[in-house]
Amino acid sequence: MKVMLRRSAEGVLSAYVAKKDLEEPIVSMTTPLMWGGEITLANGWVLALPEMAPETKLPITVEARRLSV
Repeated sequence: MKVMLRRSAEGVLSAYVAKKDLEEPIVSMTTPLMWGGEITLANGWVLALPEMAPETKLPITVEARRLSV
């Protein structure tokens, strides 16, 4: 699924899923730079993110895979 990742002015990372009209803060990451790892959203969803360069700028839309509800 297409997911837009962005950082707010306060520094909070969030994910937006347009097909679900869902925007949730990211509450945990399995890797320090998030790329190539899993993120957990505040609603409990776990998403697998693609490998990307550490210097990738936000906001960005990526193809993520949902691992749990």
